[in-house]
Amino acid sequence: MLVLLAGIFVVHIATVIMLFVSTIANVWMVGSSNFGTISTGLWLLCNKTCSPLPVSSQDEASLKAVQAFMILSIIFSVVALVLFIIQLFTLEKGKRFYMTGAVMLVCWMCILIAVSIYTARFTGAVAYSTNPHHGYCFILAWICFCFSFIIGILYLVLRKK
Repeated sequence: MLVLLAGIFVVHIATVIMLFVSTIANVWMVGSSNFGTISTGLWLLCNKTCSPLPVSSQDEASLKAVQAFMILSIIFSVVALVLFIIQLFTLEKGKRFYMTGAVMLVCWMCILIAVSIYTARFTGAVAYSTNPHHGYCFILAWICFCFSFIIGILYLVLRKK
């Protein structure tokens, strides 16, 4: 059981790190142009230099929602990690990590909402580029989606021994 809890803890820390990277880095969509590789993220459009992401007025609300839900997912994931550590030392034997699992599933829902909105509204839309495809941040966000769901369910099922 101790090895399983340690494994979940390590995967949870990896999920938090990947959420930070996927939110901060600007490689959600990548395309090529005459000037080289162009990448866009949630915040900037990068070629050789980075500039604010040009967004049409109809897509601005969607981008703000994606940004907000990704930030919320980071917050909920960190809160779940801290809550797990607190529950690890204060929870009575035989009790389950319900609170940690619930917070982690809220994180999972935030990631789902953010990545789904991004997929629906911004896939294939890289300004001034040809042959756009998803970057590693988009893929990391989907990996975090899977990990947070698995971790959340495991927290709900596991008991403290």
